[in-house]
Amino acid sequence: MNRPANRATISDVAKAAKTGKTSVSRYLNGEFNVLSPELRQRIEQAIAALNYRPSQMARGLKRGRTRLIGLIIADITNPYSVDILCGIEAACREQGFTLLVCNTNNEVEQERHYLELLSSYQVEGIVVNAVGMREEALNMLQQSLLPMVLIDRKIAEFDCDMVGLDNTQAATLATSHLIEQGFESLLFITEPMGVVNTRVERVNAFHHTASGFPHVHAEHQETTLSQPQHLDALITAFMQQQAGKRCAVMVVNGALTLQVARALRRLHLHWGIDLGLLGFDELEWSELAGVGITTLKQPTRQIGYHALAQLIRRIDGDRNAICQQAFAGELVVRGSTSLA
Repeated sequence: MNRPANRATISDVAKAAKTGKTSVSRYLNGEFNVLSPELRQRIEQAIAALNYRPSQMARGLKRGRTRLIGLIIADITNPYSVDILCGIEAACREQGFTLLVCNTNNEVEQERHYLELLSSYQVEGIVVNAVGMREEALNMLQQSLLPMVLIDRKIAEFDCDMVGLDNTQAATLATSHLIEQGFESLLFITEPMGVVNTRVERVNAFHHTASGFPHVHAEHQETTLSQPQHLDALITAFMQQQAGKRCAVMVVNGALTLQVARALRRLHLHWGIDLGLLGFDELEWSELAGVGITTLKQPTRQIGYHALAQLIRRIDGDRNAICQQAFAGELVVRGSTSLA
């Protein structure tokens, strides 16, 4: 096998153009006014002939800028995270930044590794999708001096910008829809709430909204994505206890909505017929699932885009007060909440 040719250097370009490295550097930096037309042409031809590609990392470090942004995602298999990523990438392209994506897979060691890695690459700032992150990793984030924006999660005693959903508005909208559709018994299924503000705020808004309707029974239960038998038991107990009433299940996020849909299939229960079903997050399969599943759609790409925009403002020296941007959710009504 032939070894690839060595990559051309700025010295090679200078030698081929019969000039000095300073002139080549000026050409690369766009300082054309200090170069004669003939010299500019020689440098341009040398670059083309040698297929010279300057090291953007080296150029950035020389100027004190790398144009690198780090993104730490707790779980990239979550469709929500993928949509967030798309919004951040779009903003990076517009602003001339390069995105380094790190998926921690909810593992503490990976979280520590990527935080150290991003620092070694001298990223200019970090966007963090922190839902699922362990407290140890969050403590490491707090100690970082890099500009940072959190997505979808507030962290107690962590003075940091945050961009996400208006959880109170969204959960109120979803709960009101179920009540307006005539459901009398509501079950909100959530992953363990702990101190994850997104889950706490959605559950609290659910109970607050339902409390205004004395005839409506409302309860919430916690489970994990890895407990299908526990999920089956929760739904079975709820349906048995509320037998004879119009029942509906609301789910805290898209990943858990998929697990609930699978549980209903195992239990031979049909959404839109035996009970209502509403899930947070708009997933592609929601409209294809039988009669379709009603969802609370988040403006995920908009959230990602604005998170990156806010981070760049901080990188550029914005010292205004900490900003928390909350975007409204949109209800996408389908057959799962339209019982005959």
